Amino acid sequence: MVVFDEFGPERIIQTYDVKTRTEGILVIDNTARGLGKGGIRIEPDVTIDEVARLARAMTWKNALADIPFGGAKAGIRIDPKKVDKAAAVRAFARALKELVPSSYVPGPDMNCGEAEMAIFAKELGTPKAATGKPLYMGGLPHELGSTGFGVGHATITALDYKKIPSGSATIAIEGFGNVGTFAAMFLTDRGAKLIAVSDSKGMIYNEKGLDFDELKMVKETKGSVIDCKCGKVLPKEELFGLKCDVLIPGARPDVITDANKHIVKARIIVEAANIPIPEKVELELEKKGILIVPDFVANAGGVISSYIEFTGGTKEQMFKTVEEKITKNTRLVLEKSNGRDTRAVALGIAKERVLDAMRKKGMV
Repeated sequence: MVVFDEFGPERIIQTYDVKTRTEGILVIDNTARGLGKGGIRIEPDVTIDEVARLARAMTWKNALADIPFGGAKAGIRIDPKKVDKAAAVRAFARALKELVPSSYVPGPDMNCGEAEMAIFAKELGTPKAATGKPLYMGGLPHELGSTGFGVGHATITALDYKKIPSGSATIAIEGFGNVGTFAAMFLTDRGAKLIAVSDSKGMIYNEKGLDFDELKMVKETKGSVIDCKCGKVLPKEELFGLKCDVLIPGARPDVITDANKHIVKARIIVEAANIPIPEKVELELEKKGILIVPDFVANAGGVISSYIEFTGGTKEQMFKTVEEKITKNTRLVLEKSNGRDTRAVALGIAKERVLDAMRKKGMV
């Protein structure tokens, strides 16, 4: 059941297209700081409750990133492997034409990338109708690596906070997709030692350091990091128990839970994935002295990129803004929290920013 409170949701829209039999959902959570911004996820079982929770998360993420967007999220309920995804995206765009881009602007999410953003924008006849579009449309696709780049800067900021030199820091990354690859590239360029990377098939480990360029080439040509000869192949679950300075869960939710929290030896956890650790477990790890940079602090590079694209900025401006904002907000959260209960502190900062905007607009 969707929970309503003083923040929202402001609007919940359900759509249906008879021709394509496409069901769609849009939740605009809070627009006090700007129009609703959040991606479209395409899943056969996406629900209103799920979209509403994600829209609220976008309210906090956009506020903490300190960009003038409110929170929103959308979903298209289809199996993208069984139906014409392009036709479904076009139908959803038509259904939302009165709201886009005046009240809501979508971006990429699960099963929805730059190609779908191009289709959505073309259907409505304006590039302002979506972000994350291909470069040829003047877009800044997330494939440029904005999220991983931001995760890298959040990691450097956390290392500085703990007084660990980035040039000698050891890093373990779960997931070697768009986010994990770019985070690894940025951190190894800064001199950090990448000792382990995992993907869906397993983990490659080398305590002396993995060669990033070789890993990337093997992943692109053979499909998995475990085919790389630069380290030892181990079960992917063992990554979370490695002794390292920084552990970056960057793929699936709920990967560190009550079942394996006792094996974590990292000094810092930077959450590149959304909700990789339940809040209760986060608190327990923090009590053990592990510093945690929460997901909506560390992985906001994508929404910052969306803002730069929406305002007509360049790729260079995007990377500069991601670096500035992620660094500033990570430092603010760590210093204000003194390294403890960082999620609650980050949420408090985001809520106050939203409430301040609501007060100025007479919404409270």
